[in-house]
Amino acid sequence: MDNNELKEKLVEKSIEAFILGLEIYNKPTIKYRIEGFSFFICNAWELMLKATLLKRNESIYFSDKPDRTLSLENVVRKIYTDKNTLIRLNLEKIIELRNISTHYITEDYEIKYAPLFQACVLNFVNEIQRFHDVDITEHIAQNFLTISARYEPLSNEEIRLKYSPEIAEKLIKQANEIDVLSNTYNSDKFAINIKQNLYITKKKSEADFVVGIDSGADAKVTMVKDLKDPSDTHKYSYNNVITAIQERLKKQNIRLNYKSGFNQYVLNLVIDFYDIKHNVKYAYEHIIGNQRSYTYSQQFIDFIVTEIKKDPQNYVESLRKNIKKR
Repeated sequence: MDNNELKEKLVEKSIEAFILGLEIYNKPTIKYRIEGFSFFICNAWELMLKATLLKRNESIYFSDKPDRTLSLENVVRKIYTDKNTLIRLNLEKIIELRNISTHYITEDYEIKYAPLFQACVLNFVNEIQRFHDVDITEHIAQNFLTISARYEPLSNEEIRLKYSPEIAEKLIKQANEIDVLSNTYNSDKFAINIKQNLYITKKKSEADFVVGIDSGADAKVTMVKDLKDPSDTHKYSYNNVITAIQERLKKQNIRLNYKSGFNQYVLNLVIDFYDIKHNVKYAYEHIIGNQRSYTYSQQFIDFIVTEIKKDPQNYVESLRKNIKKR
């Protein structure tokens, strides 16, 4: 089989894997649909991107193991060379889900993954058209490209009651990371929200349905203050803090006078100088067994960006000097 024949075969199988993923996900009787979808959508992308490499006359085999084809991770890096490409970032999160599906139960977090899945589906449709001139709607109806998600999310407390501490914290961390990155990138190439919002309007002509309000009801409503769950208030992992600040600085066209920009070194200076890990407003320590880790709040992101904006030219050097003076 020559390269052209192999390319066509890979594209054909890619389309089949893509349709299988959609059929599994949109079938309500299948409980394993998140994991099943992640397996097949990853397979579809791997086959399609390998066909793209062949079209470019590039090898799909490891140079030191000519009988073994490249993994999806390798192929993604070859096609999308910029690690900040949103299509690549979306795929990497779904690959991560595929890789952990055999170890962790993910059914309860469908509402978190659904926006990533929807973006991934539409990204695939666009990319197979771009790379191989394939109109996917000739193989599956347009309406099947919208995934059907269930809306029964568990709270963090319910997750902790249902699963062991290790699995619960893993699920909460993954969900928080998706929330953080979705807000940070704010692009439908990374995540597309699938939800319904209800609004009250007095204009009947604008309403989709009508509700009544009973002014004579006995029940009264009042606002109460809750104890905040740190998994809700401190969603940012260490690496996500760096990503969020890099994106904020880029969007506001703020340049640090430091050749590597805002990176681990600068974040460590900030954490050290301001003793962030002992400030509950900015950091929270998670202790599970013998393992300890920290997550950070949105306030911490805002604080760093505000401080940098005051003097981006001297910010890093100022931190260095003041730490040395101690």
